[in-house]
Amino acid sequence: MNSRQQNILVAVVELYMKAAAPVGSQSLLGYLPLKVSSATVRNDMAFLEEEGYLYQPHTSSGRIPTDKGYRFYIENGMRAELLSKKEESDLRTELIKLQTRNARLARTTAKLLSAFSGNLAVSGVMDHEEFYDFGMKELMEEPEFRELDEVCRIVEALDSIDEKLDIILNKMKDGEMRIFVGEENPVKEISNCAMIVAPYRNSDGDRSVLAIIGPKRMSYAKNTSLLEYVRKLLGVSAVIVLFVS
Repeated sequence: MNSRQQNILVAVVELYMKAAAPVGSQSLLGYLPLKVSSATVRNDMAFLEEEGYLYQPHTSSGRIPTDKGYRFYIENGMRAELLSKKEESDLRTELIKLQTRNARLARTTAKLLSAFSGNLAVSGVMDHEEFYDFGMKELMEEPEFRELDEVCRIVEALDSIDEKLDIILNKMKDGEMRIFVGEENPVKEISNCAMIVAPYRNSDGDRSVLAIIGPKRMSYAKNTSLLEYVRKLLGVSAVIVLFVS
């Protein structure tokens, strides 16, 4: 893959994340400073499809990323997207506010992660087998999850999320963060999602977990920053999980 094709692949991912619609050559020419013809861009997209990075859902439409395409973007094209000072302040304020009302910290964290990410969030303390999820409504509003069967699979996965996370976390170190995309997902019921997992320990030293679940076209950069910051707020080392598509 040459540098132009790499730029085209990253651009397809970014455009698809924004619009959730197949990306065509004209959209790319308007998005990237490419001094080539639309035919050249189409040829490059065909090459990327042959290599398994893109696929064409309909013969007359543009392309969308495959799991392999997202993986390339995450490892090679994703730019850091730090939270703004206002976002950090709002998160900190909301967390303190809810804690002063004696709200359960795990439930509060799931609610905040869902609100700030726009995805479904899971938060729990592994040692106490205490788990909360929040944001199924937000997830169902995404075009990828409007089919009832897809939603049922996610609900089924949440029913035994503690066992699944325990297996995942046993293979991770405190402070580590991993992103799983589609078929990479160790939770097979949600293989149409992406998941970001980051372990930590709470202030009592308990193994804990946070999670966000959403479409594979999620904002990976923003969500990893969100998880990193929340992990810091919660103190010592935490576990954060995000499901995204």
